[in-house]
Amino acid sequence: MTVDVIIEVEDRGIVLIERKNPPHRWALPGGFVDYGESLEEAAAREAKEETSLDVKLAEQFHTYSDPSRDPRHHTVSTVYIAKASGEPRGADDARKALVFREDNLPTPLVFDHPHILKDYFLYKKTGLRPAIEI
Repeated sequence: MTVDVIIEVEDRGIVLIERKNPPHRWALPGGFVDYGESLEEAAAREAKEETSLDVKLAEQFHTYSDPSRDPRHHTVSTVYIAKASGEPRGADDARKALVFREDNLPTPLVFDHPHILKDYFLYKKTGLRPAIEI
């Protein structure tokens, strides 16, 4: 089980990280849930470890479970939306952490993160949550 965090930084945009480890691309901050840790604890911890920001989780956004979402192995990720202030700084598994807006997202994005971000930006504009697909 993994978590990913869409960190909204004031009115400036969202935080993405450039991964230090393969695959070396841009991604949402996130990672594996440790044994004995709640999803919420893991989301806050991973956000802090990779962006150096203290986040306040605002809501659980959606769970993504497509077996092909991560080419390394099957992972299920619950995505949270969080709020933060300040300047992100890449740490731990992140080479860089920067703020982006929808119109200047870096490429390439890793895993299914382009799909997650498409869902997120649609949600922010319309209030519609992602549909459950079977």
